[in-house]
Amino acid sequence: MRLIQVALFAFLLSCAACLASEVLTFSDDFNELDTSVWKHEITAAGGGNWEFQFYSNNRTTSFVRDSVLYVQPRTTSERISADVDAPGATLDLWGMDPPSLCTSNAYYGCYRSTDAAGHIVNPIASARLRTAESFSFKYGRVEVRAKMPRGDWLWPAIWLLPESQQYGSWPASGEIDIIESRGNAAGYSAGGVDTVASTLHFGPDYAHNAYPQAHAARTLPAGTDFAADFHVFGLYWNETTLYTYLDEDTPKGRILTMNLADQSFWSIGCAAQGWDKDNLYDPWTGRGNVAPFDGMFYLILN
Repeated sequence: MRLIQVALFAFLLSCAACLASEVLTFSDDFNELDTSVWKHEITAAGGGNWEFQFYSNNRTTSFVRDSVLYVQPRTTSERISADVDAPGATLDLWGMDPPSLCTSNAYYGCYRSTDAAGHIVNPIASARLRTAESFSFKYGRVEVRAKMPRGDWLWPAIWLLPESQQYGSWPASGEIDIIESRGNAAGYSAGGVDTVASTLHFGPDYAHNAYPQAHAARTLPAGTDFAADFHVFGLYWNETTLYTYLDEDTPKGRILTMNLADQSFWSIGCAAQGWDKDNLYDPWTGRGNVAPFDGMFYLILN
């Protein structure tokens, strides 16, 4: 069993829940920002959601201080010579050498400009770091100690994507969102900074994503939130179970639990949605119940 520990915004923590059979294979206490491990995405693609931040490799938005990794949004106007809504303002992320090359041109991700048609340069600069080129794993435990940011429009995430899309394009090969949150005030209808959620994305194609059957949230008691203090966000994952937890690996700490001993992700999600294998191909036919989460996945922080 593999054990992965990452300290996001915090010191590396000990793992009280770890079993004797678990072996530490990756950890980072962020004494420095190791860019050979944590590669920065460089793009304004916005994940296909037309998000209004762009990502780059810049120490104003991702930096280490006192063994703390900070991911901090800034305004784009600090980076370019014109206001983002001024006609002619441009954001050029193409790059000139391998470390600075744009990582995705989807949705005009490498070059944006403001024009009279109402398109504007992304007004926010931020960071998204991943281990896609340096570290991937299949099965194990991940623990991240983090403090969530507070503020409208913020949407932090700690998650995993498949190293190779062995079952096809997203979401056929899976996505594991250990935790997502929003910086909005407590009581926000979609969940604010007092709430965190875990989600699995899976399905045969983009139009058929069964994530509603693999989503759960946790809200703190009134008067506190996830920006007030550090919390441990955990994932445990093997061939027969996948679950996330908050602060402790106990039934009380569980957020999302998927029991796979007697059911597959097709039966949990796709069949529950009413999708028929006779009309919709099952990309995981002949694989174990844990498919598509039976491949190598890498870590993402943003």
